[in-house]
Amino acid sequence: MSEITPEIVAEHGLSPEEYERVLHAMGREPNLTELGIFSVMWSEHCSYKSSRIHLKKLPTEGPQVICGPGENAGVVDIGDGQAAIFKMESHNHPSYIEPYQGAATGVGGILRDVFTMGARPVANMNALRFGRPDHPKMRHLIAGVVHGIGGYGNCVGVPTVGGEVNFHPAYDGNILVNAMTVGVADTDKIFYSAASGVGNPIVYVGSKTGRDGIHGATMASADFGEDADEKRPTVQVGDPFTEKLLIEACLELMSSDAIVAIQDMGAAGLTSSSVEMASKGGVGIELIMDDVPQRETGMTPYEMMLSESQERMLMVLKPGREDFAKAIFDKWDLDFAVIGHVTDTGRMVLKWKGETVADIPLAPLADEAPIYDRPHVPTPKREALADVPESADLAADLLTLMSSPDIASRRWIWEQYDHMVGADTVQRPGGDAAVVRVHGSDKALAITTDCTPRYCFADPVEGGKQAIAEAWRNLTAVGATPLAVTNCLNFANPQRPEIMGQIVGCLEGMGEACRALDFPIVSGNVSLYNESKATGGGSAILPTPAIGGLGLMPDWSKSATIAFKGAGDIILLIGERKGQLGQSLWLREVHGREDGPPPAVDLAAEKRVGDFVRDHIRSGAITAIHDVSDGGVAVTIAEMALASNIGALIDGPEPFGTAGSWFAEDQGLYVLTVQDAALLDILSGAQAAGIEIEPIGRTCGTRLIFELSDSDHAVALDDLRRAHEAFFPRLMGAEAALA
Repeated sequence: MSEITPEIVAEHGLSPEEYERVLHAMGREPNLTELGIFSVMWSEHCSYKSSRIHLKKLPTEGPQVICGPGENAGVVDIGDGQAAIFKMESHNHPSYIEPYQGAATGVGGILRDVFTMGARPVANMNALRFGRPDHPKMRHLIAGVVHGIGGYGNCVGVPTVGGEVNFHPAYDGNILVNAMTVGVADTDKIFYSAASGVGNPIVYVGSKTGRDGIHGATMASADFGEDADEKRPTVQVGDPFTEKLLIEACLELMSSDAIVAIQDMGAAGLTSSSVEMASKGGVGIELIMDDVPQRETGMTPYEMMLSESQERMLMVLKPGREDFAKAIFDKWDLDFAVIGHVTDTGRMVLKWKGETVADIPLAPLADEAPIYDRPHVPTPKREALADVPESADLAADLLTLMSSPDIASRRWIWEQYDHMVGADTVQRPGGDAAVVRVHGSDKALAITTDCTPRYCFADPVEGGKQAIAEAWRNLTAVGATPLAVTNCLNFANPQRPEIMGQIVGCLEGMGEACRALDFPIVSGNVSLYNESKATGGGSAILPTPAIGGLGLMPDWSKSATIAFKGAGDIILLIGERKGQLGQSLWLREVHGREDGPPPAVDLAAEKRVGDFVRDHIRSGAITAIHDVSDGGVAVTIAEMALASNIGALIDGPEPFGTAGSWFAEDQGLYVLTVQDAALLDILSGAQAAGIEIEPIGRTCGTRLIFELSDSDHAVALDDLRRAHEAFFPRLMGAEAALA
């Protein structure tokens, strides 16, 4: 047995204090395999040791919630004996090191989180953050990530229906790739991961185990040094065709009564799946490592336990059902092996070549893993914006914004994804939220991903509120009732008090918004240590608590879209206008300033306006609607016009008539259109509800014309479209031919 030196302990990501805890838990010095198991289970990626104490403050319950955080994915009731199962996960570090495989296996991993609970996946989303477009490595990273997402998702037969993309220098050395999957299951056929039944067989299914991904969880729990590219062997390799077979085989077995518990092998592979199943069930587990299907020769138990090879699952079966289950996996040409059994010892025991090579108490690995209340300092409040600039030319500013990296058309990206496979996609990418019909019914699920990292950096509490509120607003804008949230909490090094302050602040704001909007968090992921000293990148990412929102609409045919529906409709602005320009894209892109506080979020007003809007979408009164976000009202109108190729004359009231204020990113606002016959009803209804609403123009022509008191500002839709569509093809060069 190799001696465990301080250097070996450090290489496994354990502090000296944590190693002392290992010695206490074991009552002896661990061997290398045991140390490796502790290192991955106590990694930030698996244990959430810096965030668990704060995650407990989030609201996770509601009448619609069937299963909240703690399982592979969250589960919510969507009526008629059906449930939606969904989650968001990160694959940030692997995607920076090897963008194609990192992104592809991120998609594969989140698909397994969902179908392991008995759901057929119906939609994928993603949330991507890249650095400066002109950074020498960024084009390679963008191309690899987009091709990886499309290459995996398209092959596995699940539509990729939308997402979001941001650019900022803070992501130069550490991009973010967050993937989300939504599935549908019968409420009486939901599968959980708690092992039970002493003597029950433990079964390995899927692909064989190789050496790819060893130390992946540990690598994902540390920042990047100068040797980032040398970590490529820790990135897994995916096979979407095997994943498709695995989905079908698992769902076929799930239609029987053979499964007691099931868990996918994600981060930390066979280690985390077996530990989590046993610890949740309060049982022990014994594995025979010789029986693990292996695709490489001479693999050791250490390598087998820490490998993150893809497309693998672990199951506990009812006794006597092994042959029945094996026949199903043989039919789908997948490996099937009984590799152990459930015990009553409360320990993980590994045997190899007739000898015991690991014997670890399970409680310290899981429930008794370290929890840290790390020191944190609040982010200082920003001073109110001073020297507010004016817009000398509203049309020119609008063209600048529409061509900017954060607003430009994402068509080059989403046209590489199959967003129609399955024939249930009602709304394609490009709107406020994707809409996917629940197969064989009139119901539909609305899905969105949202976060504004620059707001979170300027004011984590307000930014956390805004991320939740915008997801809620985007679901509302298509006519859906928001049900629940998943999230991916991406932050830098939690051992820095200012970064921990960002984490605590964002979670505080998120929790406040979730409670106010009846929008509980049912699943999620934490990704820390997202910072880098490699390739000249900045040291830390912006705080990025990416939000995945899920909503339900009873009749998919009544979903609303952003496109103007015809000339002559009245354009209305609903919600309270405040003219807040702090942290706006207009201020950054036109004036080169990242100044001031982010726009404030009034959660009571948000709910009041959103509920009103949703009712009028379902009544058919609203012909088009788009929530106001990046770029303010002017960009919102431009996007509605481009979606329809119908222009508008904006002659809004003078208090809102100054050019700069058209780009304010006030929260809780929507631009909507109605026909003349519906105007009086919606105006009187809003007045009775205490909601601000006012006509600001009409749809007409092929230009956007803003009539201000001093002058008119006009821009042709053709010019807007050229500006809007040019960014990605120009950036990607030859890669644009793929679009």
